[in-house]
Formats: sequence, structure tokens, C-alpha cells
Amino acid sequence: MIIFRYLAKEVLISMTAVTAVLLLIIMSGRFISYLGIAAAGEIPLEAVFYYLLYRLPGFLELILPLGLFLGILLAYGRIYLESEMVVLKATGMSQRRLAAYTLGPAFLTAVIVAVLSLFVSPAGALKTEVMLEQQRNAGEFDVITAGRFQTLAKGDRVTYVEALNETDGQMEGVFISERVDTGNGEKLVLVVAEKGRRYTNPETGVRYLVLDNGYRYEGNPGEADYREIAFKEYGVRLAEQKQTTQVNELYSTPTADLISGGPAEQGQLHWRLSLPMLTLIVALLAVPLSKTNPRQGRYAKLIPSILLYMAYLVLLTNARNYLEKGDGHVSIIWLIHLLFLALALSLLFLKQFWRRLLSRRANNA
Repeated sequence: MIIFRYLAKEVLISMTAVTAVLLLIIMSGRFISYLGIAAAGEIPLEAVFYYLLYRLPGFLELILPLGLFLGILLAYGRIYLESEMVVLKATGMSQRRLAAYTLGPAFLTAVIVAVLSLFVSPAGALKTEVMLEQQRNAGEFDVITAGRFQTLAKGDRVTYVEALNETDGQMEGVFISERVDTGNGEKLVLVVAEKGRRYTNPETGVRYLVLDNGYRYEGNPGEADYREIAFKEYGVRLAEQKQTTQVNELYSTPTADLISGGPAEQGQLHWRLSLPMLTLIVALLAVPLSKTNPRQGRYAKLIPSILLYMAYLVLLTNARNYLEKGDGHVSIIWLIHLLFLALALSLLFLKQFWRRLLSRRANNA
């Protein structure tokens, strides 16, 4: 039991460190992506944090198996390098027993991955998609942020608001620049106003932006032909607000709804069930792959092991994509698992066979 706790602790510490680094890298990339969307005015800046929070389970369900795999390689690689494994073998520790001990933290990780993939991740993805869809369908001036130039109307309009009252939507220091077709060609129109507010006609439902005390300039830069109009009240008709469409993405569909679905839904369901199985199988693979010679170094087998893991994950991902198109049978996914499980068991129990095979190839060469 003491040895089991020691090995589990080493594996979990390494797994946590690797997972934290990988999560930081992925979250940074997604954060930059969401910031770009927010800078374009499609979503509020304050919503970026919530989008990242809701997508966090989806990142973790893929990062945790890799974190466990690398954690076992690093932890056991250090134990082999510092000759601790020699001492453990002297007390009766075999590679099979080591694999059995490794399944302890692997089962814990697999349970966490199962909860994330089956329940938490689809709920978070659904919440994110709903929020993004609502923002895409919101009116142009519903996403205005004070103190920032924003591009609206698919890049045809630039708006700036000096101050904005979030309670009643009153704006101060409004600037609007857009190109419009006046009948005599396209011209640049600049509107500057002291105040602005949104107004909806109760009879027609048409939405307007009403500006108070300002000027409207119409013309092209560098040309003397322009018009200046002073106004006390000026209304700009806003585009009709779209209705929110129903989100229908497989990755955001609740697991319970996938059970009775078609081939695409079955493919997504078995993909979610595959992630915990992936966690257990890569843990078994990592045990023999972590065995290193002190003269080789701690990271001698790290790159080949990562390539093997990536091949496993790529095959599963391609199988999922193939099934979601309505082609094939879900047994494809489980055949891939069976193939890599057989590889892991052969490395654990047929060690002498692989040694003789490699030696024979070396002699023939």
C-alpha cells in the first residue's frame, strides 16, 4: 500500500503539472480568438470570461488523458533514471504489478473524464452556443461598448459612444461613420450628436436610433461637394432583429438525447464513451513505454510515445467524423480501442517476444 500511494502520488503530481501547462496553452489560444470576436463587436467584452468557463470542460476531457499519459512517462521515467525501480524490483515489483498499481490513478482520471464528456462538457458547449447565437442575432447597437470604436453592419458602419448608461441605454457623445448610396453614387456620411437613445415604434415594431443635437456631414474626402446638416433630432433606422435560431450541434447535444438518435448521434455518443476507455488504455501503454535505460536519458522514449498517442487519437477522431456523416458502424471506434489495448497488453505480457523480434531484425540488418 505504501508503494501504491507513492507511485500514485508521483503520477498524479506529474499529470497535474502537464495538464495545467497544456490547458494554459489551449485556453490562451481560445482567449485570443474570443478577444478578436469581441473586438469586432460581435460579443461583449465581459462575456469572454463566461465563454472560456463554459468551454473549459470540453478542453479538459481531451487534455486529461494526454496529461495522464505524459505524467506516467515522466514519473516512471524519473524512477527508472534514479534507479528507484531497481530497488522496487528487488522487493518483488514486476511490470505487471506496476501496471496494476497504475490503474488506480487511471481509473480516477477515467471517472473524471467520463463525467466531463457525458454530462458537463455538452452542457457547457450548449450554453456557449446559445450565448453566441443570441449575440449574433442581437441588434447592432445592443452590443455597443462605451469608449471604443466598433465596426458594425458587416464592416459598413463604425460607431463610437463616449458614455453609455446600461440601465436605460442612453448614450452620450455619439459618432457614426458609414458609406451610403445617395442615388448620385456612394458617399461617406458622418453623424455627430450629443446624445442618443434606442426607440421602438409601438405600432410597427421598427427600431430606431434617435440622436439629439448634432450634425450630419455627407460627402467624400478630398471633394468640395459635401453637405452639412444641423439637427435637433435625427433618427436612424436599425436593421430588423433576427430571431434566435435553435442550436443543433452534435457536440452540444445532451447525452440522453443521443441514445435514441440516428447514426450521427450514435457516433457522437460512442465518441464520448471512448474518452474514458482511451484514458485507461493509454495508461497501460505508458507503463512499458516509460521503461528507460539510465544511459538513454529520461526523455528518450517521450517523442515516440507521443506520436503513438497522437496516432491513437487521430484514428478515433477520424472514426467519429466518419460516423457523424452517417457512414459506417460504431464498431469502428471499438476496433481501434481493441487494437491499441492488444498493443498495450502485448508490451506488458509479451516482452520477450518483442525483444527477440527486434534482435532478429537487428541481426538481419
